[in-house]
Order: sequence, then C-alpha cells, then structure tokens
Amino acid sequence: MNPEQLAGASFFDQPAVKRGVIEVGGGVPFGLLPVLNSELGIGGVYGTWGERYANSDLQPWVEDRLGLPISESEKLDLAELGFLSRHHIRRLTADQNMQVELELGGRFLREAARACGWDPAEVDGVLIGMTAPISDDYVDEISRLAGIPDRALKVTVHKACDSSVSGLHLALNPALVENLALRRNIAETLKGKKVLVGGIEGLSRLLLDAKDKNALQLFGNAAGVIGVIPGKTMKFLAGASRAVFDEDGVLQVHMFYPYSERADSAAPSVDVTQADETHIRIAGKMHEPADGSSIIMAGPMGMVKLFVRSGVQVVQEAYRAYQQKLEQLGATGKSLAVAIVHHANYKINKLKEKQLQGLGIKLPMPWLLSEFGNVSAASNMIAFLRELPLLKPGDHILMDGFGAGTYYDTLAVEVGA
Repeated sequence: MNPEQLAGASFFDQPAVKRGVIEVGGGVPFGLLPVLNSELGIGGVYGTWGERYANSDLQPWVEDRLGLPISESEKLDLAELGFLSRHHIRRLTADQNMQVELELGGRFLREAARACGWDPAEVDGVLIGMTAPISDDYVDEISRLAGIPDRALKVTVHKACDSSVSGLHLALNPALVENLALRRNIAETLKGKKVLVGGIEGLSRLLLDAKDKNALQLFGNAAGVIGVIPGKTMKFLAGASRAVFDEDGVLQVHMFYPYSERADSAAPSVDVTQADETHIRIAGKMHEPADGSSIIMAGPMGMVKLFVRSGVQVVQEAYRAYQQKLEQLGATGKSLAVAIVHHANYKINKLKEKQLQGLGIKLPMPWLLSEFGNVSAASNMIAFLRELPLLKPGDHILMDGFGAGTYYDTLAVEVGA
C-alpha cells in the first residue's frame, strides 16, 4: 500500500477505540484498541496518548522543543516516509511523566490480558521493550498496577526499536544466545504459559532535550502488547539475531537504563542481567550523543544505509533457517503469510523488500501504520495486531525487528491454538 493510500484520520476517532483522559498536567488523552483472533487464541491491545499532530501542524511543536525556527529545507517529507500524524504530550514535570506512564502501562497490560480472555492474575510472564524507560523497575510497577502477580517473570528489553521483537524472540527461542547466558532460560520457563509481550514507548519524554530536527519530526508515543502462549498459540520455527555496534554513531541514543559492559555478556553489545528469579534485564549498548542530548540521527538516507544492509542479511539468514525447518517438517510447500516489519519508515521497508526480492525472497510486507509516526519498539506489535484478524490457524509469519545500537531480531513463527 502506498503512503498516498493511507488513512489520515485520527486514531482516537477510529471505530472501537476506547478513549479516556489521564487527569495530569491539564489532561492527557489516550486511546486503546483491543484485538482478538479467537481462532488463533491470540489477542492484545494497541494505542497512543497525547495530542495529535498531523504533518501540516507539526512545525510549531518542533520549534517549541528546539527553541528556534526550522527552515523549509529542514522539513521532512513525512508523507513520503509513510507518516501522516503522531501523538505528543505537553511538557510535564518528572513526577507527572511518571504518573502518566505508570497509569498507561498498567492499562495496556490489563487490557491486553483481558483481550485474550485472561484474568491478569493468570499471567506468568511480561516482556516489555522500551527505548527510554522512565524508571529501572517500570515493568515491575506496571505489572503490579495491572494485577499481575509478583511471581510472574518480568523481562525488560532495551534494544531501541528492536526491543519488542527481541522480547518475543526471548519468549519463544530457548537457543537464543541471551537465553543461554541466563540461569533461568526465559523460553523454557514460559513455554505453555500465558505471556504478555510488547513495546511501550513514551517518546515525547525522550525528545524533551532533543535538538535533532529529524528525530523531532519522526517519532511519537504509542504502545502495543500481545498475549501468547509459547509453544501453543505461537510456536517458534526459525530465527536469527545480530548485534552490530554502530561505531560511526549514525544513530546515537542516550542509554536511560543501567548497562555494564562485561566480558561474559551474551553478545559484544548486550548486557544480560538477572537480578533475581523474577526480574531480568536485556540491555543493549548504544553510541551515545557526546553533548548529553537524548538522540542524534543522520537523515533518512543515513538510516537506510544503517539498517538495510545488515537487516537484509539477518532476514536472509532467518529465511534460510525457516526453509530448512520446513524440510525437517516435511512441509516444503508452505510459505509465509505475511512479514511484520518494524516501521522505521516506508522507504527503508520498500528498499529491504526490493533487495530481498533480488535474493529470491518474496515476502508480503504490508504498510500498516501511518497515524503514529515512528514509535520504535511499539511498531511491530501494532502492525501485528492490525494484521491479526486476517490470520488463520497454522499460518506462518515473519517478525522483523531492528533498531539503534544496532540490533536485529528476525523470527518465523506459526500461529494458532
């Protein structure tokens, strides 16, 4: 689907969206949309919060954050990149930001569980990806607010835009290098249990001290959380993961989370920490801005160069492993129903698609987002939930995540109880 064909209506005005206001700082509007495919036994919720800024009225918000005007030459063609609007909150105090993000996080987890027909007290695992967590214990706090028991395993993943797919990979693949580095293998622990996986991204807060004009135009707030039962409603087939440190700093991001580079880390840039039996942190090393700001990024073509080459290689590796798995299963006639790719921008996805086709890999890669902007780790889960009603039991899908650092997780899964 071309960007010109994408709907430009506000997410809040779409059918079935549950709307509300958090009474903080003059009121923060939010919207949540539950989704369930009862045939598959998979559900979840996605949504956003803050005021909507269409492309045409984004400039004053950007200039307010910068404290100076931007020229015509500095404005991105956002529609060409696949984005028609995004949501931001006003400037809030640290305490107000905490209140908003805790309440929203608890709501997303609770609504995701309910969309699956689960009581939150039945949930055994929560894996949430975040680029810039507001606190070290955020996942524990929102789980408690959602009514998820203390015994549930909580996993926090910080690998920028790759974080939610990395979390799903951790929940499904016991042979993943990070799982092998833990005394409690996440996938083995959660097999056959009720698990919530997602990305919650309050990127307005990340951009509070940003001076990067591209980042201020591209990013927005959103979250997506899905409920799966590993090995039952979603089965791991094959996958690939890679960490390639961004030495040149093409996309620099401040690490808002604890990180200790250790010789025994699972990968050169990944810090795996298990604080106790119910708390695990997967933290990716970032090339941080030297000026102390939150994010500095190259232009759109810089992002293409950063993500496409390695991204294509990782997808190719995962696809080959998937083909080998089909041979083992005696199902060589099977094909992938759809590929759910991180929505960094439309041009990146189209170029990846073109290069993969040149390698003989043809994947249906629908563009499913337009009204959220680049929402980092939330995008894969939102895109999956939008495609979810069309999936059938036994369908194979490809989940493709990639993000600053740089980090890549691609996995093929089978859906359906």
